[in-house]
Amino acid sequence: MSLVNNCQAFKLRTEYAQFHKNNPNVRIRTAAHALGVSELELVAASAGTISSTPLRGPVQDILKLLGSLERVMALSRNDWAVHERYGKYEDVHAGNTMGIALGADIDLRFFFKHWGTAWAVSDQGRRSIQFFDTGGTAIHKVFCTEETNVEAYDKLVNQFTDYDAPWPVIVAIDSDNHNLANVAPQELRKRWMDMNDIHQFHRILKDLNVSRLTAFRGAGKDLAQRVDNEVVEKVLESVVQKRIPLMCFVGNTGIVQIHSGTIQRLLRTGPWLNILDPIFNLHLDTTAIKQSWLVSRPTSDGWVTSLECFAASGDLIVQFFGARKPGNPELKEWRDLLSSHAIDKLAA
Repeated sequence: MSLVNNCQAFKLRTEYAQFHKNNPNVRIRTAAHALGVSELELVAASAGTISSTPLRGPVQDILKLLGSLERVMALSRNDWAVHERYGKYEDVHAGNTMGIALGADIDLRFFFKHWGTAWAVSDQGRRSIQFFDTGGTAIHKVFCTEETNVEAYDKLVNQFTDYDAPWPVIVAIDSDNHNLANVAPQELRKRWMDMNDIHQFHRILKDLNVSRLTAFRGAGKDLAQRVDNEVVEKVLESVVQKRIPLMCFVGNTGIVQIHSGTIQRLLRTGPWLNILDPIFNLHLDTTAIKQSWLVSRPTSDGWVTSLECFAASGDLIVQFFGARKPGNPELKEWRDLLSSHAIDKLAA
């Protein structure tokens, strides 16, 4: 591809080669931060062992064809948590601003406001489709597995290859959290108590111009209460021991990825708390968790309880709910587990 011959690409490949020589085990996202560039620019430069191909948009058209690849590994992350789920893309709907993938294995929510470009990437034989936001940060990655239909992968890449792609232009993404009220209005509690669907919560935050944490602080301890940051590890240990199915949500500027089911293997490696199961992996940097909250919301199916963890910036790192389908009440075992870590009684 012509991008490989770009002078900027040559410069980045040289810089990355030197960095990688001194830091052979550092992942590309961390290397990009260290070099003061975006991960997208390193991918576009085919830095290191990477070979990349730009794909033409719109990205929605590519997402709708991912099911043809059969079994893959879907990866979504933020700076503090990595969510990996194995399975097939099914029931994918992607409009101009929002979308959804609602299969038995791959469960995603798309928010396309900040999506930028897509790339086919091969790194030491491992092939993937990678999506980046306009700031050059990876939103979502789809990796081939031994069970992937490689002919379908090649067909998709050939269909969308952009032979005239320019060098990527990086446009910083402004925070969506500016100008939010620092104090929750009195109306918040009433709106909260009137919810009959958990998805109404985002609309309440938007209508009242408050952040999630501001809402938690102002709702009342029966609805949201702060707990020790060690609670997340204790909860996950209990979930493994008691075989309680849960839902794990990890998101970034453009996507939320969800796992539903039990977890089997929990392993700590330094700052990282890892779930290492055949179909689901989570890598959570618990040292980055600066606030943890137990949250209770009313729905038409009864109260729904979550554990939500935040970084120092106020960004949401990860959420845990008890596994359930609409129309079904929350699992008593999950509710009892979170209640056992509450200092004040949660609303019920």
